[in-house]
Amino acid sequence: MTSETILLVGRDTRNAREVLEEHADRLDRRAVADDVGVATYGSEPVRELRGTFARLSAETVYAVPMCAAHTHDTTGAIPAALSYVPGDVRYCEPVGGSPAVTEVIAERAGERLPAAEDVSLVLVGFGSSSKPYHRQTTDYHAARLREQSGYGEVLTCYLLQNPAVECVRYNATGARSVAVPLFLSRTEATERRIPERLELARGGVAYADPFGTHPRITDAVHAEVEKQRALAADGSAPAASFEARLTRTRRPVATDGDGGRR
Repeated sequence: MTSETILLVGRDTRNAREVLEEHADRLDRRAVADDVGVATYGSEPVRELRGTFARLSAETVYAVPMCAAHTHDTTGAIPAALSYVPGDVRYCEPVGGSPAVTEVIAERAGERLPAAEDVSLVLVGFGSSSKPYHRQTTDYHAARLREQSGYGEVLTCYLLQNPAVECVRYNATGARSVAVPLFLSRTEATERRIPERLELARGGVAYADPFGTHPRITDAVHAEVEKQRALAADGSAPAASFEARLTRTRRPVATDGDGGRR
């Protein structure tokens, strides 16, 4: 039995597997754990991942959601799927909430349009009609960028909540704008829905790449694993975290396609 495995978990979007494997390779070269793996799913985490999770042989598995913020999947189906892991599961926070991501956003924006007083920086999140996590994460990075970057203003918008993506062009006051999608990999949203709603064909708005394989995302994963190790060493602290409660309480149900644990 190996002692520790890091498992990068994400939805299988257009280049997600490639992106996650690059981060996994970097972590493996750093010898952060005995093993580093990738697990992707299409639409049903429990049905698609339970076999992979049941075969994990590590005593401790650090499961890292590779997304900007918690979603219905990361608060429900993924923790339920993790109940199939034989060893001790330490469920981590989504990688998009790391302070390192602020640097990635600034760099992605700068690749398209350098910071200046007459340039508006727009952060585009997925959003949610019922959960606060995407807004919290987007607002966190926006506040840091207002303090740390040279952009004249930093605005936020979302696909699934207000302020809506299609309104931000008219809310921006800068002579030019650059929009950064807060997504790890390329998706249907980053390739079609966001560009259409930003009306990129009209000009005036530059559009940046998702976070992708940026090395600071690898650093963010590494830092989250080290944080979980420190919490475990504290003894009582890990059980109190939101993610730990999720793995204790979520179990497969009939709507997952499976009504019971292995």
